[in-house]
Amino acid sequence: MMTMYATQQLRDEHDGIRVMLAVLEHLAGELQRGAAVDTGDLASILDFLRTFADKCHHGKEEELLFPALVAAGLPEHSGPIAVMLIEHTQGRAFIHGMGDVLAQLPDAAARASFAEHALGYVHLLRAHIEKENQVLFSMAEMRLSAADHTRLLDAFEQIETERIGVGKHEQYHALLHALRDRYLPKAA
Repeated sequence: MMTMYATQQLRDEHDGIRVMLAVLEHLAGELQRGAAVDTGDLASILDFLRTFADKCHHGKEEELLFPALVAAGLPEHSGPIAVMLIEHTQGRAFIHGMGDVLAQLPDAAARASFAEHALGYVHLLRAHIEKENQVLFSMAEMRLSAADHTRLLDAFEQIETERIGVGKHEQYHALLHALRDRYLPKAA
C-alpha cells in the first residue's frame, strides 16, 4: 500500500498560494504603473495571506511538521527548518507592511510601499515554496513513517478547522479562481 504523505497536502496548498502570488505580483505592477487597483481585492488577498497562507498553512508546518522532523533527527536551530522559520517571519513582515499602507491607497507613497512589500513577499515565498517542495518535504517523506504522516494529516485537518473554520477553505478556493480569472491572462 502506498503511503499518503502529509506533505502532499502542503504541496497542494502551495499550488493555491502560487496562484495568489501571481495575482499579487500583477496588482503590484499595476500600482507601480499608476493604474487604478481595487483595494477590496487587495484586502481579500491580504486576508488570504494572513489566514490561509500564514495561520493555517504555516501553522501546520511550524506546529506539526517541523516538530515531527526535529523528533526524527533534523536540527531545529540550523539547517532547513531554521531557514523556513526565518522566511516565515520575513513573510509576516511583508504582509504587515502591505497591511500598514492599504488604507492609505491611492496615495503615491502608499502605492510604492505596498508594491515594494508585495513584490518582496512574492519573491520570498516563491523561493521558499521551492525549498520546501524540493528539499524539506522530500526529507519528511524519507524520514517520517506512514503512521507519522497519518497523524499529521489528522492534525492538519484540526488546524484547518480551528484556524479558518468549516467551509472557509472552499471560499478561499473560490476567491483564488475569481482573482485568477480577473487578473491573470488565460494560458494560450
